[in-house]
Amino acid sequence: MKVNRAKLKVSLYLSVKTICVFCLLLIVYGCGYTIHGRASLPFDSIQIVKIENKTLEPKLQDMLYRALTEEFLKEGISVQANAGHKLSGTINKFNLKVLSERSDVAAEYEIVMHGDFKLVDPSGTAKVLKGIGSPFIVSFSGSGALNELIANKELASEKAIRDMAMEIVAALLYR
Repeated sequence: MKVNRAKLKVSLYLSVKTICVFCLLLIVYGCGYTIHGRASLPFDSIQIVKIENKTLEPKLQDMLYRALTEEFLKEGISVQANAGHKLSGTINKFNLKVLSERSDVAAEYEIVMHGDFKLVDPSGTAKVLKGIGSPFIVSFSGSGALNELIANKELASEKAIRDMAMEIVAALLYR
């Protein structure tokens, strides 16, 4: 009887272990994550031709150019002046929306930013991305002194720009 009980314990242990491994594999491969190597990228260099700012907010085009360069470099794609793939775009919308008020004074703001972008490959085929913006809500506190408000707005604007750059790079490389 002891031998059978030992075999039963081993069998049960292996069954539980097998089920756990199966569940783990299902979770890892079923969640949509994939591993992309450098060889699977659609291009290895890009030229950022022109980023145009059609909003009243100054310097957004410069911030987006820097953020795009950093994001492409993180993905292993070099930004070169003579690359075959050319990215251009326009920042069309930059709005500050009031999220909350205290005593009839705005206390928290949200930044909403959108743009249209176009990637032209060496053969002349264009891929257009319309209405790209930050997929996340970017907000900042508006209470306090004016210089603090302006500093918080600048930091939130940079975050919104970085989020937009990540969204553009992901759309160009992985969709």
